[in-house]
Amino acid sequence: MTSRIPLPPSLGTEFTTHEATARGVREGRLRGRDLSRPFHGIRVAAPARSATDRARAYQRRMPVAGFFCGVTAAQILRIPLPIRWDSLPELHVGMPSPLRALRSTGTIGHKLQVGTGDLGEWRGLRVTSAARTWCDLATSLDLEDLVAAGDHIVHHKHPLASIADLREATARHPGRRGRALLIEALELIVDNADSPPESIVRVTVVKAGIRGLVANQPIVDARGYTFAWADLCFPAHRVIFEYQGDYHRTEILRWRRDRTRIARLAAAGWHVIEIAADELTDRRMLLQLIRDSLELFPARHPV
Repeated sequence: MTSRIPLPPSLGTEFTTHEATARGVREGRLRGRDLSRPFHGIRVAAPARSATDRARAYQRRMPVAGFFCGVTAAQILRIPLPIRWDSLPELHVGMPSPLRALRSTGTIGHKLQVGTGDLGEWRGLRVTSAARTWCDLATSLDLEDLVAAGDHIVHHKHPLASIADLREATARHPGRRGRALLIEALELIVDNADSPPESIVRVTVVKAGIRGLVANQPIVDARGYTFAWADLCFPAHRVIFEYQGDYHRTEILRWRRDRTRIARLAAAGWHVIEIAADELTDRRMLLQLIRDSLELFPARHPV
């Protein structure tokens, strides 16, 4: 088997066919199986699997005025989204009004009004800002997922924007779809939520009018020693809710630590209720689980 002709190092990982031919690469080499073709006129030296990979490839042919927006911008910025959006094949690409929206295979074009601070760059990719992206997501997300996205954006350990930035971005677009949802979500966003499941459970409880939920509660043993922190708990009921993702089962060391931790919580008088992905996607099921758990363990201890 003959070896493939090496590509010029100056091409990099993603390149256009025009750039390649300008450097002497022949058409036959561009059809090699080692090169993926995510978009017309684009070649990538490795499979473009993630949205960020595809965006990096598409930007090689995107107009200078173009930018990634909506779901694609959120994926690039690593803003949490519902799992069902992980496999969306199309990229959302914006053009500033009055320019026309792009039309090309593998993309969904948008013509958007953009103002100062609405656009930026993230690791070499042109995207809407975190605050503008959050506003755009209001047309697609429900309240719980929108708050989870906002909590991530303003988290005090890795802020992409501030709550003030989100408020300003919302105010700049008074006529946009989803504005009522944005205003409602703004009042629920906090800067210390450690995960999207925590945000979703918190908002579900608040919407249902259930009182007594405490986030990031230190748990102490009989000697007064703090040995755990509860993301979400009802101290009066001695009930803790914890999300158990699939990684808890596949990572054996993590699973063992979880078992030990739950045993210690039980010894300290706490009831741990595990929440799985099914409850997060079915909010009625989640709310019923919460209510049933609180009814099973009535409030007996002062908060």
